Amino acid sequence: MAGFMDILGTMVQQGMSKSSGTRMSEALGAGGSQGSLNDIIGGLSQVLGGSQSSQSSQAGTPGLGGILGDVLGSLGSNKAALGGLGALAGALLGGGKSSTRGAVGGGGLAMLASLAFSALQKAGQEPKQAPRALFEPQSEQEEQALDHDAEVIVKAMINAAKADGRIDETEINKIVGKLEQGGLTREEKDFFVAEANKPMDIDSVVASAGGQSDMAAQVYAASLLAIEVDTLAEQQYMQQLAAGLGLNSQVTGHIERALGV
Repeated sequence: MAGFMDILGTMVQQGMSKSSGTRMSEALGAGGSQGSLNDIIGGLSQVLGGSQSSQSSQAGTPGLGGILGDVLGSLGSNKAALGGLGALAGALLGGGKSSTRGAVGGGGLAMLASLAFSALQKAGQEPKQAPRALFEPQSEQEEQALDHDAEVIVKAMINAAKADGRIDETEINKIVGKLEQGGLTREEKDFFVAEANKPMDIDSVVASAGGQSDMAAQVYAASLLAIEVDTLAEQQYMQQLAAGLGLNSQVTGHIERALGV
């Protein structure tokens, strides 16, 4: 079976809900259809290289460029984060290909990690270490750890899609059809269908964060990408998820604003 980074890349590229792409574009600062890939990547390059000051404190809804300025300003240039975010931006703007699913997945993790770290910073809960998704893995063990993070995110997104009740066969087929367009393999399809057919289990999603505040915030942000949050059931699910993960309204509010929710 392919790694979870590939599965996440496909889910991110194809979108789990009709607002997924818009929300990721909001986080990237692309404003949906506005902005060009070169503009986005150029801005990210400047931030990651430390030559652009943070804009997040100057705007009510910061783009990822400003967030990265806050998060990575003291970390220096990071090619892993830049490359993954570049792949993600390309996928959102129509330039991504199925062969880059892993890179898109890495970009998705880097985006979620940046949002999580920034939200916790602003709430006075900054983790002792920056999330590993922002660094180039230096060993097979670190690569496996990143793939595990991708697994946690994938399962959290699928579980969130059940917020209105068990996903029916029509909904599953619709989502799988979209994912197949992004290169979903038979094994990956079987995994997705099996996971989607399981009863909703918010407790397992909470437990998967391992009590780590940065992973908890990433799980919350990823869940927002999987649903519209336009029904009472979905709103209650997100409230219960935040409570279970131990995230206060300051943290969740920052994530929601960054994603344009």
